[in-house]
Amino acid sequence: VNILQPGPGVGGHCIAVDPWFIVARSPNHSKLIKAAREINDHKPQWVIDKIKLAIADVLLKSPNKSSGDITIACYGLAFKPNIDDLRESPALLIAKKIISMHSGTVLIVEPNITSLPGDFKSGQLYDLDKSINEADLHILLVDHSEFYKIRPTSGVVIDTRGIWSS
Repeated sequence: VNILQPGPGVGGHCIAVDPWFIVARSPNHSKLIKAAREINDHKPQWVIDKIKLAIADVLLKSPNKSSGDITIACYGLAFKPNIDDLRESPALLIAKKIISMHSGTVLIVEPNITSLPGDFKSGQLYDLDKSINEADLHILLVDHSEFYKIRPTSGVVIDTRGIWSS
């Protein structure tokens, strides 16, 4: 795993959790670890803030639309590429936050699972092609191999993994 690749946050059952045990056990000797975890723990909110700005941008460019008319597609929920593990996933947290704050349609694309976790308030899994063609705002959260093969041709893109930006 290339842990030095920037993204929407740090997830999984080890790196996202275990450093806090060190901080709790020896706070005076783990100030750098604490600072790093605080920065990484804030990253999902940083992405949400970007999404709010992007929604405002879409509304400015399309004055005839309301927020409820905007379709957002979230690509990836797992905590790292090409797996089905959602534990401590910042992408999952971001998708849930978008669903709770956005009055329009939210399309979830996660090719490695067959159903959303039970704690999703709403939403359902969508086909990659449908999402690419229908969304006004595309949010790439996990760089699954399927997502390298496509690229949105319309709408606003927030690429937290750097595969659609280049």
